Amino acid sequence: MPALTVIATIKAKPEATAFVRAELIKLIAPTRETDAGCISYVLHQDQADASLFYFLEQWESKALLDAHLQTPHIKALVAATEGKLEKMDVALADKIA
Repeated sequence: MPALTVIATIKAKPEATAFVRAELIKLIAPTRETDAGCISYVLHQDQADASLFYFLEQWESKALLDAHLQTPHIKALVAATEGKLEKMDVALADKIA
């Protein structure tokens, strides 16, 4: 089965950049270590705009991604960053090569 790729773009409010960065980093270990179907989960920070972050993820299936989105660590991120983000966009893509 082809991997599902997720490209999540997270834009922090400028004054909350360091806080949001720390909260995003907290997701990495539990996702990689405990979330079924996680193939890769990598966080990037934009070079030109430090308040802009990208998660590049690969999942075995949409169902396993959906299960990840219901985990306590994702729910904690949502609660912790409420009011601290300008936007969050998530794109789903199929790996073809």
